[in-house]
Amino acid sequence: MNKKLLSGILFSSAGSFWWGVIAVFYFKYVSFAGTLEIVVHRTIWTAFVLFLFIIFNSRWNFFFEVLYNKKKLFILLICGFLIFINWCTWIYAVVTNRLIDASFGYYIFPILSVLFGFFFFNEKLNKKRIISIILILISIIYFLFIFKSIPWIGLTVAITWSTYNLLRKKINVRTDIGVFIETIFIVPLALIIFYFITQKGLNDFSLSNPNIMFWLFLAGPVTVIPLYLYLKGVELTGLGPSGMVFFIAPTGQFLLGIFYFNEIFNIHKLIGFIFIWIAVIIYLKDLNQQR
Repeated sequence: MNKKLLSGILFSSAGSFWWGVIAVFYFKYVSFAGTLEIVVHRTIWTAFVLFLFIIFNSRWNFFFEVLYNKKKLFILLICGFLIFINWCTWIYAVVTNRLIDASFGYYIFPILSVLFGFFFFNEKLNKKRIISIILILISIIYFLFIFKSIPWIGLTVAITWSTYNLLRKKINVRTDIGVFIETIFIVPLALIIFYFITQKGLNDFSLSNPNIMFWLFLAGPVTVIPLYLYLKGVELTGLGPSGMVFFIAPTGQFLLGIFYFNEIFNIHKLIGFIFIWIAVIIYLKDLNQQR
């Protein structure tokens, strides 16, 4: 293994581990603030951190290039609201001890992206990918049949994130610039929500409590750092190896949900996840062959 490939895998692994473990502990720690206020601060401080990053790296030319492109701006607007829904759902899962359900979504989202690519962008499907998609659908139907309810947390996480990734693939925008513009679009929504939270006296973020202010501010760096690490890995290794390493994230969430937070995981959930894991293994083999 050459040095560049090894470095890329290490960067991608660090980013995925951060998403799957470090971020879980952080958002669990600040869960006292409630889902909506956490998402508000994640939005505002992510935009702020990226603003500083763009200033420090003198990337305003990339920013204004996108700003003058109406098509790219419209797609980033949609992506911004997809991110907001994704963040709300995932943080709700963390706060309410439903990490296993969230991990379900992150396990299946790359495979759903393949399905969406086929339907909306005429991307080709091979036999392995078709089998992976069928196994995912079987798993969803099984959960619906056994639990008499749609696994909405996992599906919301998977659908929003896979749709987001497909849309971003269709526009040539640097990730840091794209995420900055997306968060700018949803900052007004975050501020409106925060206004109503403060009006009802339900806010934890307050100038009178610098300690809590600091912890909620960290929602920005906690979001941006793993993004940088993972994308640095993609830059060094390409999408194939980084795509394989990504599954560290849902695996970390899954294991924390069972062994650390003692979430319920019965035989029925195990059967559903077995379908998912087989689908992921087949998908990874296909991804390896496409390298």
